[in-house]
Amino acid sequence: MSATKNNVYTVSQLNGEVRHILEGQIGKIWLNGEISNFSSPSSGHWYLTLKDSRSQIRCAMFKGRNQSVRFKPVNGQQVLVKGAISVYEPRGDYQLLLESMLPAGDGLLAQEFEALKLKLAAEGLFTTETKRPIPQNIQRIGVITSATGAALRDILHVLARRDPSIEVIVYPTQVQGAAASQLICQAIAKANQRLEVDVLLLTRGGGSLEDLWCFNSEHLAHAIYNSALPVISAVGHEIDTTISDYVADVRAPTPSAGAELLSKDKGNKAEKLMLLLSRLQQGMKHYQLQKSGRLSQLGHQLQRHEPQRKLQQFEQRFDEMQMRLENALQHKLSRLTLRHQQLHNRLQQRSPASTLTLEKQRLQYLTARFNDASSDYFKQAAERVAQASHKLDTVSPLATLSRGYSITSTNKHVIENAQQLTLGDEIHTRLKHGEVTSTVTKISSN
Repeated sequence: MSATKNNVYTVSQLNGEVRHILEGQIGKIWLNGEISNFSSPSSGHWYLTLKDSRSQIRCAMFKGRNQSVRFKPVNGQQVLVKGAISVYEPRGDYQLLLESMLPAGDGLLAQEFEALKLKLAAEGLFTTETKRPIPQNIQRIGVITSATGAALRDILHVLARRDPSIEVIVYPTQVQGAAASQLICQAIAKANQRLEVDVLLLTRGGGSLEDLWCFNSEHLAHAIYNSALPVISAVGHEIDTTISDYVADVRAPTPSAGAELLSKDKGNKAEKLMLLLSRLQQGMKHYQLQKSGRLSQLGHQLQRHEPQRKLQQFEQRFDEMQMRLENALQHKLSRLTLRHQQLHNRLQQRSPASTLTLEKQRLQYLTARFNDASSDYFKQAAERVAQASHKLDTVSPLATLSRGYSITSTNKHVIENAQQLTLGDEIHTRLKHGEVTSTVTKISSN
């Protein structure tokens, strides 16, 4: 308390106070935006960012809530969400805790429907005290619908089967499109001006939310509320609900059910029971509508002390840490993979196999150079030998013999002078072709 009085907070205290202020004063809101950074971890929770052209906000949608979403959100999708403003205290970020999510088109219509319903309820158009009673003995029924629609055929078929004496006056009008709401209001005004029927049955067959949108008009709601004639709303199927159902004196789930409600059969017990059931449903809806605001207020107060909110904070923190851990592990794995690749490359560069390959290539290169050098050397040597042989031939005695000369010798030496011989010596004469052995029989000197 002393810290609070001195305006000295811890960070946790400040974030907690901010969360209480946001949750208590703003509460739940509708928000339209584009999804980005969508993630869905193993916990089943959803985390995303909603953004427009200038701003963004973090959002979380926990598992118990996102199971009711009928589509899978994707980045870039335009959606309408409903949620409560809160603060994620561990990080100090304010965020939106989502309760529902709709595609932008359907979501805007749903938001407009809820806003108009709350507005008209506040104006008292839905109160049971203002509901007009349905006449007991109905002679004429005014049907406000399309003259060519299946709803009119169903109504006429039911009335012909149950009570053919009832007259039906049709006030034909459009029941779909932009101009339909105004035309329906004109049909109600015409019926109230003529006062020729006992009750009005406002009806059409089923369709999409856009098809039934003309029955969600504020102008039409006031026209039904101010009608002097009782109005029964029988629009669409049993699951369809429109503003006209809330304002009308009685709501019938289908056109055929509306016709049965207004016709008597076997003492009219079933009709009375249906009427009482319809009034009970209207009362329950009105009571539920009155109490929804109070329940929402109490819900905001409960959230300030709700253990589930703290558990969601811890779950969100756990998901955040898990994603950070996964990112860190992925980063570490990438670094280790890169390091491993670098070491592998270095090992490959220094591998004996690589060295052997390089040396083998070097040996092949040197062998080729050796072979080329040897070939050049032998070629040059052959040329030198040929040159030397040619020179030797020029001074060789054999060359002299080829010109008709001969060489005479004894067993010891070549005879250059006739005085070296004596009669009877055996001499050898070498000619160009062959040798001759002879005996000296005469010696003469020049």
